[in-house]
Amino acid sequence: MKKMLLTLSLAALSVCDIAGASISTRSAVESMMRRNVPSLQVDTTVSPSEFASWQDSMRVAMTRLMRHPASQVAPPRKIGEARRSGYRIERWESYPLEDYTVAFYMLVPDGVDASKPAPAALCIPGFGQTKELLAGERQGNFTLEGEADPDEKIAAMARILAREGMVAVAVDNPSCGELSDNGYFDYLASSRFLLELGWSYLGLASWQDRVILDWMKSRPEIDADRIIISGFSLGTEPMMVLGVMDPSIHAFVYNDFMCRTRERALVMNKPDDKGARPFPNSIEHLIPEFLTLFDFPDIVAALAPRPVICTEGGMDRDFGIISKAYSLAGAPGAFRFHHYAMFEDESMRQPLDTLPSGIDRATFFRLANVDPPHHYFKAEHVLPWLKELKLIN
Repeated sequence: MKKMLLTLSLAALSVCDIAGASISTRSAVESMMRRNVPSLQVDTTVSPSEFASWQDSMRVAMTRLMRHPASQVAPPRKIGEARRSGYRIERWESYPLEDYTVAFYMLVPDGVDASKPAPAALCIPGFGQTKELLAGERQGNFTLEGEADPDEKIAAMARILAREGMVAVAVDNPSCGELSDNGYFDYLASSRFLLELGWSYLGLASWQDRVILDWMKSRPEIDADRIIISGFSLGTEPMMVLGVMDPSIHAFVYNDFMCRTRERALVMNKPDDKGARPFPNSIEHLIPEFLTLFDFPDIVAALAPRPVICTEGGMDRDFGIISKAYSLAGAPGAFRFHHYAMFEDESMRQPLDTLPSGIDRATFFRLANVDPPHHYFKAEHVLPWLKELKLIN
């Protein structure tokens, strides 16, 4: 026994003597991620044909990761409607899975019908937001009784777009709003069950949105060739997924800051006064293998040549890469981005190629040119862009 203990201690010593080795599991798994550079990371030095082949590979990989069912249980059906100033709002139900009903709203501007179809937007909310908020309806008023919300909220992107002449469809994210559990927004519990089943929150979110998107293409009042997806914050994730999987989507509103999630996890790791380091991301963002394949700038680059607007900045490094990808796709002007007002002046931004490790959340946001208190739906950028695309007048 004494000899065996000596052998084990020597083995442990030899491991710990390796340069850079650590007895911290957190440090060890961070090192594993650093070594595993995403295999489908965009390469802007390739030829246009090679870039197109890479886009095909991105579509195949995303389809595999999202694991969408082969079909929905039943087609959506209309439940009711109400009149609003300048548009009507319809309540519909979809049935993406067995024992799962997903309600959504369609806002149809006055004068739009089968004889005069209009461009449309699938509007996906952020964390903690609801389809009622997007549609400009009173919270909890799922039956559309009475009047709309009299408060003109900037978050009401579906109502804003409908008033500009677009058909706007507002959805809930899983576990939120009408899809919550007894009013509790149970992102953690639902995500945990989905991961145990070999699926993911994003897989479910993108599937239930895909069912509604496919339904939108069939609607006579919608111009199926001019459907866009507008995602806010958490809603940018299913927006990107559907964009890669479905080349028919016309354009995209990315209303959040551009971020390399993998990099954020690896550098935002400064211990607090108790030695605890922050968790890289909450559970609804986790998809097994995702960051071994690609990250957000790669996904947005894969949307080329279709128009994209990013409304809340990020690192110029990433915007430069995406812009080069759009040039490869023959559409150099189709990618547009705006910085937060705080960082609009270039002198306020640091021209970094990499972020330093060991930083806290506030430092990360500052170096990534993010102004969290001013995170909102940027209609001031989106509406002029939509006019340029001739999607609104």
